[in-house]
Amino acid sequence: MSKKFELPEIVNRKARFNYEFIESYKAGLVLTGTEIKSVKEGKVNMSDSFCYFRNGELWLKNLHISVYSNGSYANHEPLRLRKLLLQKRELRKLEGKIKEKGLTIIPYKIFFNERGIAKIQIELAKGKKAYDKRETIKERDTQKEIQRVKKAYR
Repeated sequence: MSKKFELPEIVNRKARFNYEFIESYKAGLVLTGTEIKSVKEGKVNMSDSFCYFRNGELWLKNLHISVYSNGSYANHEPLRLRKLLLQKRELRKLEGKIKEKGLTIIPYKIFFNERGIAKIQIELAKGKKAYDKRETIKERDTQKEIQRVKKAYR
């Protein structure tokens, strides 16, 4: 019996607090060999990362993938630009929405599909104001309180 290796799912928890998500897309990620190995180990920091368009292509900036510990001289640069792969019509749609409104594209989750290929879930998002963030905290606290009370009466 062989044990199935569980691949990590890396989530940008800070994004849900700072942004209001409007639309979600799944994109391919162009990575090198040592980058894939580091992602499989879960050594990714996506808290300050964002996406932008350059020459009609979508690029991911500030995604920190740690250097692979067993890598050799051919190890990758941790903060290099990474290209995202989407269909052309999706790219045009996203580019149009970003130009006309005050929206941005935020990477939310890196996961592996059923074939073991790394994918990234990007979100078309609008930045929250300070009062929206306070409301989110208040809502979360009330939910915790409700759960605590329910647990006490079981």
